Amino acid sequence: MDLYSEKILEHYREPHHKGTLSKPTVRIVEYNPLCGDVVQLDVDIKNDRIHDIKFSGSGCAISQAAISLLLDASIGKSKKAVSSLKPSDVFSLLEVPISKAREKCALLGLTALQKALTIKDTSRIKTKKLWQRKKKKQ
Repeated sequence: MDLYSEKILEHYREPHHKGTLSKPTVRIVEYNPLCGDVVQLDVDIKNDRIHDIKFSGSGCAISQAAISLLLDASIGKSKKAVSSLKPSDVFSLLEVPISKAREKCALLGLTALQKALTIKDTSRIKTKKLWQRKKKKQ
């Protein structure tokens, strides 16, 4: 089976839930220093359920497709259900074998989402896209 299946390429080229929310309950940025993949998640939680979610960032086809598929599977679910997802659940969504070297890429979104669901104090949410690097002054 090809690492970049048609499903992965479809979600990479046209990811679902791409963008930002104007007033998220939680915003979090997660970064994979091994490859440079980065994701910002904006999560809107109502009645202990994920009401809406958007992501922005950049990365390889595996990380971006995995995030798109994960968010498809997470909207409408309870915080408890999403918090109990395991890496194998993400690998199942991708429907291709993921090598050890690509596991962090595939799990970037899950890591970010599960961390976001543990945040209690949302008063310190930053609205700036934290993953963008500052331009050098000339």
